[in-house]
Amino acid sequence: MTNLDLRPLSLGEILDRTFSLYRQHFVLFVGITALPQLFVLAIDFARLWLRGGPIARVAGVGGAPVGPFGALAPLDVLLALFIFAGVYVVVHPFASGGVVFAVSEIYFGRATTIGASLRRSWSQLGRLLPVFLVSLIAISSGILFFLVPGIYVACRLITCVPAALLENFGTRDTLERSLVLTQHNAGRSFVIFLLYYCLIATASGLLVYPFSYAAGLCARDQAMVLMWLSLAQLGGYLAGILVHPILTIGATVFYYDLRVRKEALDLQLLMNQTVGVESQTAGVPPTLA
Repeated sequence: MTNLDLRPLSLGEILDRTFSLYRQHFVLFVGITALPQLFVLAIDFARLWLRGGPIARVAGVGGAPVGPFGALAPLDVLLALFIFAGVYVVVHPFASGGVVFAVSEIYFGRATTIGASLRRSWSQLGRLLPVFLVSLIAISSGILFFLVPGIYVACRLITCVPAALLENFGTRDTLERSLVLTQHNAGRSFVIFLLYYCLIATASGLLVYPFSYAAGLCARDQAMVLMWLSLAQLGGYLAGILVHPILTIGATVFYYDLRVRKEALDLQLLMNQTVGVESQTAGVPPTLA
């Protein structure tokens, strides 16, 4: 018996189920997102405090303006940016994969933990990273050259991560799978993304921008600037771990809804459960189709 009934959902029901799952398992989802994001936070702090911090360019502290890494050589800057990009590319799909596995376990009435979800995501990271990179390139290219097509591509690829992890597809098959599932449903994807960006903008407005504004008011006092910017970085971390799970939960709920609508997933599971009960009654171990 599944914990949540699998049936076609309206857009409002998808959003309601997303927030219900998030609220009922708040510690689980925030924990899954928070632990990997600590690496990004550490690099953000290192970038900020290394050689005077990025405010040095704006304030001109200590004489002539310097770059965002103080007096570092260009090679050092490129290396730091490369490390940051590499960590982000690994951390983001790693956390998203953990949330997808957690939602799936909850959907089917099974208990899970932060550690178990992250371990499963880590074991599938080799499958997930190419999917994440290819989809990121496709979306970024569309946004860079043509904003609307880029948004449309993002809406069509919203189910890439659940498809890659829950159906064990390769990169190309995962992208094609997401395009098939979201056909004629890009509008619903767009609303999920729009809600996420409204929430992240609100959270940033409360947890990041006040500290950034305070740093601007203290532009000539580098110690105060670094303190306020450090608080802004911490606020950005909190905003991310609080809001990011909502997008991944919504994408996973949407993925299951599309499979129910287009593939009668609910009937398949019901048949599997019926076969399992009959097999147990006859003394035969149940099998899953």
